[in-house]
Amino acid sequence: MKRRDFLKTTTALMGGLAITGTGIGVAHADGHATPVSGGTLIWGHSETTQNLDMHQTGTASTGRLLQNVHESIVTTDKDLNVVPNLASSFEVSQDGLTYTFNLRDDVMFHTGAKMTSADVKYSFERCADPATGATNFEVFNAVESIDTPDDLTVIVNLSTVNAPFLSRLAENGAGVVMPMGSGDTQGDMPVGAGPFKFVRREFGNEVELERFDDYFDGPAYLDKIISREITEPTVRLTGLRTGELHMINDIPLDRMAEFEGNDDFQTVSWFPLNFDFVNFNHDFEPFKDARVRQAFDLMLDKETLMLGALWGQGTTSASPSFPTSASYNGDISQRGQDFERARALLAEAGYAPGELKVVFKVTTNYPYHVDSAQIMLEWFRQGGVDMTIEQLTWSDWLSQVWVDKDFQVTMMNFFTLWEPDFLYYSLYHSTGGFNYRKISEPALDEMLEKARITTDSAARMDIYKDVQTYINENTLDVILWFRNGTIGAQPNVMGLDTVVQPNGSEMNFHKVWLKDA
Repeated sequence: MKRRDFLKTTTALMGGLAITGTGIGVAHADGHATPVSGGTLIWGHSETTQNLDMHQTGTASTGRLLQNVHESIVTTDKDLNVVPNLASSFEVSQDGLTYTFNLRDDVMFHTGAKMTSADVKYSFERCADPATGATNFEVFNAVESIDTPDDLTVIVNLSTVNAPFLSRLAENGAGVVMPMGSGDTQGDMPVGAGPFKFVRREFGNEVELERFDDYFDGPAYLDKIISREITEPTVRLTGLRTGELHMINDIPLDRMAEFEGNDDFQTVSWFPLNFDFVNFNHDFEPFKDARVRQAFDLMLDKETLMLGALWGQGTTSASPSFPTSASYNGDISQRGQDFERARALLAEAGYAPGELKVVFKVTTNYPYHVDSAQIMLEWFRQGGVDMTIEQLTWSDWLSQVWVDKDFQVTMMNFFTLWEPDFLYYSLYHSTGGFNYRKISEPALDEMLEKARITTDSAARMDIYKDVQTYINENTLDVILWFRNGTIGAQPNVMGLDTVVQPNGSEMNFHKVWLKDA
């Protein structure tokens, strides 16, 4: 179906996918079969993994895979409450400055070594060390010291209160525990305490994992997982249809209707998978002016863009906060498309029609981003902006945009940012690990720092709501939508209801098995 035809029939297509809240619905699963061990699952992974060092990687595509290799000291339950994991229990002092973790005594690393408090201290200090280049370094900004009175006790002392500290450790990026001294090799040969061991990677092609029999929560059923990195949606779908692949994530958006009620495949659907936004480089002269950023926002029809690029598989939103989070600000709204106002704002900023020239860098790792950019191109030209699109591979996008911050306009999505400090401090604080847009807003920094020392949960959530208002009013980015998540699988793949983790992004194959393996 051609895109113009889709836009005429969107209403009919949107009726088939049933998604409620953040729940995960599995169609055609056999919940009564008895699990068996054995077999290799071939997974058509929609993205390309990058740096395999869990501290350094900033890509959800890599984190999704490493979720099976690593474990964090604490984790979350299905309602995103923090619960023990590699720690058997934890305590927080009344003044909020001391965190005591009592470790499990049955955790083994893939090296065969037993986990001790020394490994936890090493992992936390490595993540905090600026020389490591960890994306979550700022989680440990307030850490004054880490004590290990015995092999199974870790005491973290803070200099100031950091209210979200524990919930930030529930993410593998900051809370992951690695074997002591393993940092130099994690990028190429990740080693952790998860249910699967890393075996090999052919960059841009596939990754192989195998079962770790000494996993503390019991061995997985699968012998191996082969993750084949297939960014082209049609190729991924063909592999599933021919049986070459057992499962794929991200069913092609324009093909969802083919899977509705199709007994030849299982489907998993949930909301949300991620949020998407348009980014401005705030160090690029035109975008230092909030009027220019707002003008770009006013050129977009977000609903039409979502229908055209996502084929209706999402929900527009003015806020990037997790939809069920107490931090979500439902009182802000997206700007409607208004070319007249957009052109007037550009004129006020000193740009005549056609005078402002920008380059939109977009990655082919997300094909729907390319579609989005092509739709936006026409609107930006209507608004008087001379824009060109530069398509980049995922590696080039990460190098140019993420690392070098060499871009003018781009588009990205973020996963797993259910924790508001993780979301807003990382992305919007001037020192945040994910602030690739060079945003520097003293008033915003002050709010984000205040949230960290605010122990009353409701008051802290109110601060984050103010943060969203600030982002929206100043058009620091243009928040577009939340995208639905989907998995397609062969009928013999069991345990699909356990794959998607509570944050809606990461995937864990510990309880997955193959019928008649």
